[in-house]
Amino acid sequence: MKVIASSLRKGNVVELDGKLYVVLSAQNFHPGKGTPTTSVDMRRISDGVKVSERWKTTDQVEKATVDEREYDFLYEDAEGFHFMQPETYDQITVPADVVGDGKVYLQEGMRVFLKTHEGVAIAIEYPQKITVEIAETEPVVKGQTASSSYKPALCTNGLRVMVPPHISAGTRIVISTDDNSYVERAKD
Repeated sequence: MKVIASSLRKGNVVELDGKLYVVLSAQNFHPGKGTPTTSVDMRRISDGVKVSERWKTTDQVEKATVDEREYDFLYEDAEGFHFMQPETYDQITVPADVVGDGKVYLQEGMRVFLKTHEGVAIAIEYPQKITVEIAETEPVVKGQTASSSYKPALCTNGLRVMVPPHISAGTRIVISTDDNSYVERAKD
């Protein structure tokens, strides 16, 4: 489906010269004189190469039809990461390069949004907040003010986060997947 270049947003999938690209960022420029343009940074899905393109804002760009559905994470093995569609029980294997650095967030049974194109996984969207368990952290120092001081902690999934002084090893906490920041103590 053709769309105008100025409507492209992060996460859109664009078809260019027979290859698929996922949009990393898109900016519209409106100079005082001359033609307004849209500058787009993209990653080629087939090999991960980053590409920058510039179009007139009114140029037509081919937006690929992407199927976005919820999937449950099952397990990881040598083939990759295995997910299952909850309604149909269809399973899909996602290669490690598509999952990328986000693999530390994956927990058994976790629900994620998987974007597929013609049955091939091209992008994955994690929940905004996940619950993790603290494996180890420094002991609390007496006299340390609780308001603004955070201490480093290591989670059981290998993630390093900064937590308030009252959090100890074995505590389950909620973190934001955007920047790995501490949100709150888990309520479970």
